[in-house]
Amino acid sequence: MSSTRVLILGTLLDGPLNGYQVRRQLEMMGADFWANVAYGSIYHGLGKMADEGLLDIVESGKGGKTVYALTEDGRYEFYRLLMTYWVEIKPIVDPFQVAMTFMDRLDKPSLLGALRGRLEQLKMSIAMTERALGGKQRYGAPRHIDENLKLNIGMLQSQLAWCEQALKKVEDDELP
Repeated sequence: MSSTRVLILGTLLDGPLNGYQVRRQLEMMGADFWANVAYGSIYHGLGKMADEGLLDIVESGKGGKTVYALTEDGRYEFYRLLMTYWVEIKPIVDPFQVAMTFMDRLDKPSLLGALRGRLEQLKMSIAMTERALGGKQRYGAPRHIDENLKLNIGMLQSQLAWCEQALKKVEDDELP
């Protein structure tokens, strides 16, 4: 939950919010795309962090909405996690790499079809992400949020280049 934890804590830096407001802020940033946030976990995370003393409940019950605010411990935990994320290199977990591991289990026509399908999906994802650039600012997101989108575009383009090379190698019987 660390990614969700830092996102929730960071969202609350500007003041108290309820779970729905936290979710809307994260959606505006596109966190569902680049951080794999399960929005149901926001409410669980808020409650857990309140139990841990990282958040205070400043309003409870009005319309069933609980409003949370950062405590000093929560502010410290946010900055601790934030600085850790800036310097820590972690593997990117991608199920596609699992599929690549077993490419030799597919016959050539199936592997070629899978690669061609992935190429099309990657091209569509790149185009969609490029169209999103600049759009989030209209809803109040800071300019630097686009940097997440640019990083994702770069990663998608890198995978696209790999798939194009792999497709040629499979066609030429150099893979698997």
